[in-house]
Amino acid sequence: MASPFATRIAVTAAFCVPAAMLCAWPQLAYAASVDGAALSAWWGVPFAGMLLSIAIFPLLAPALWHHHLGKIAAGWALALLAPFAVTFGPAAAFGTLTHALLEEYLPFIVLITTLYTVAGGVCINGNLRGSPGLNTALLALGTLLASVMGTTGAAMLLIRPLLRANDNRQHAAHVVVFFIFLVANAGGALTPLGDPPLFLGFLNGVSFFWTTVHLALPMLFVCVVLLAVFYTLDTYYFRRSGEARAPFLDPTPDSRLCLIDGRINFVLLAGVIALVLMSGLWKPGIAWNLSGAHIELQNVARDAGLVLLALLSLALTPRSARRGNAFNWAPIEEVAKLFAGIFVTIAPVIIMLRAGQAGAFAGVVHWVNDASGQPRDAMYFWATGLLSSFLDNAPTYLVFFNLAGGDAQHLMTAGASTLAAISAGAVFMGANSYIGNAPNFMVKIIAESRGVRMPGFFAYLVWSGAVLMPVFIATSWLFF
Repeated sequence: MASPFATRIAVTAAFCVPAAMLCAWPQLAYAASVDGAALSAWWGVPFAGMLLSIAIFPLLAPALWHHHLGKIAAGWALALLAPFAVTFGPAAAFGTLTHALLEEYLPFIVLITTLYTVAGGVCINGNLRGSPGLNTALLALGTLLASVMGTTGAAMLLIRPLLRANDNRQHAAHVVVFFIFLVANAGGALTPLGDPPLFLGFLNGVSFFWTTVHLALPMLFVCVVLLAVFYTLDTYYFRRSGEARAPFLDPTPDSRLCLIDGRINFVLLAGVIALVLMSGLWKPGIAWNLSGAHIELQNVARDAGLVLLALLSLALTPRSARRGNAFNWAPIEEVAKLFAGIFVTIAPVIIMLRAGQAGAFAGVVHWVNDASGQPRDAMYFWATGLLSSFLDNAPTYLVFFNLAGGDAQHLMTAGASTLAAISAGAVFMGANSYIGNAPNFMVKIIAESRGVRMPGFFAYLVWSGAVLMPVFIATSWLFF
């Protein structure tokens, strides 16, 4: 793991370099935007390379990957930006970079870092036996909490107690995989606080409780089926001979749960929720345009408040709580590096999708609408979902939201079934891969740090294909 000093230097550089460049080259503050229709599909190669690196390097060169993943991510970003600058000009390349970093990546990483810090300060002392009943109950609890405190918050709160409960078992990877399916994804479907795509919908005029009403049945169906499948699978493993290690080999012997340490973080977590809501409800109309990045006052206030809450959590949380959680910065550091590369390299892909029928991905547009131009809800569900599996699900949601008309009032009424399909696809299918939703990767890293042998990138796709795809096919048939 990198030293705290190196981490501080990396974070400072990541956030300050764009600002320094703005000061050095003020003429770039008005960078020209790029027409998505002018981009060919080849501009998606760096993003594909980024995905393949995440999939292949940990298998073929794990030491190289873990020591140099930040450099690899930066290399793919440079592989996009250098030819982009040559083709469309330095201003366009710089505008793409600052838009990706300042408007999308920075709010994203600030939010998940704050949730990681605050939730990581809550330590549930003691340890219970990881039986199928207990595991299913913990997954159900996390699924319910995800719509209240966000998928990242719920995942960071419960993953460590779940790992401790199962650290004496031979097979624990499936527990974490289903945790990702349910807590880190499907559970966030009921409110804009649950998952970033729904929050973007809220910012664009979708009522706060609209998703609660319209996604309740699809979410209930998906989660109940997944919980039933998990209970059956976990029971099978639990009853196998030799599944549980001898008591003296259990790293955390079973005990009665006792006091929750770091309870101040529940107050700070409420502050996180309040700040997120504030940024959606407060519209002062003050904004700045920084080289293609549209920076609004309410978002600056939200992010500054989130940083303050993270610092308060670090200052106020008893050391015993973080020590009990074996808290460290490695998971969030890895996520920060990888998603910086993802957010930069994904930019031209999103631009091409937003170009609609004029862009390189016009086939997607034809797929989701019939010959008369009317939306095909099932296709919106699958198109949004499958792209959300590998692209960031928040901008993917926004692309299809706009493709369906972009009028929240119309979509909440006459177009309600289409909006529900888009919302469900973005939230549910973020579970299809490790990079579909940020908590997925964080949970994987935390589990691996606790000795769980998690499936690799492609092996995880096998899990999601075998378990999730049949559920999503049924969901599509029943609801869309």
